[in-house]
Amino acid sequence: MHKAILQLGDHVGLKLKIASTPEDFRRFGFGPDAAFSSLIAEVDGEFAGLCLFFPIYSTWLGRPGVYVQDLYVDERFRGRKIGEKLLREVASWSHQCGGVYLRLAVDVDNVSAQGFYERLGIGWLDSDRDHGAYGEAFLALARTNSN
Repeated sequence: MHKAILQLGDHVGLKLKIASTPEDFRRFGFGPDAAFSSLIAEVDGEFAGLCLFFPIYSTWLGRPGVYVQDLYVDERFRGRKIGEKLLREVASWSHQCGGVYLRLAVDVDNVSAQGFYERLGIGWLDSDRDHGAYGEAFLALARTNSN
């Protein structure tokens, strides 16, 4: 899984921003409190793709959904609908759990992925804008309020 994430980072030109390790994946991705689930696609016993996801919940819809954190298909297997099959399988899993929606984010410069998602009906949301707190901003937010 970690190797696929490194390949994905390389594909979008952001590999140097990846700080995770294989141990991080083992620690947080398995066991009773796993932070994520994943599907791995193989072709003739070879790794072909990965979809890493986790459940989410919409207070507005009052229903669960699924968030796809990463979708990666190895270059050798692109054009075989592997990414589409992975997304359909994740959507089906979510639907069986009562889910009614799927969300994901796409790098601004990854135009080919944006087109791929749009062809599957996963459209750009004009109504939302993602915000994030990382590093020092997150630590400042997480610190106990002493007031």
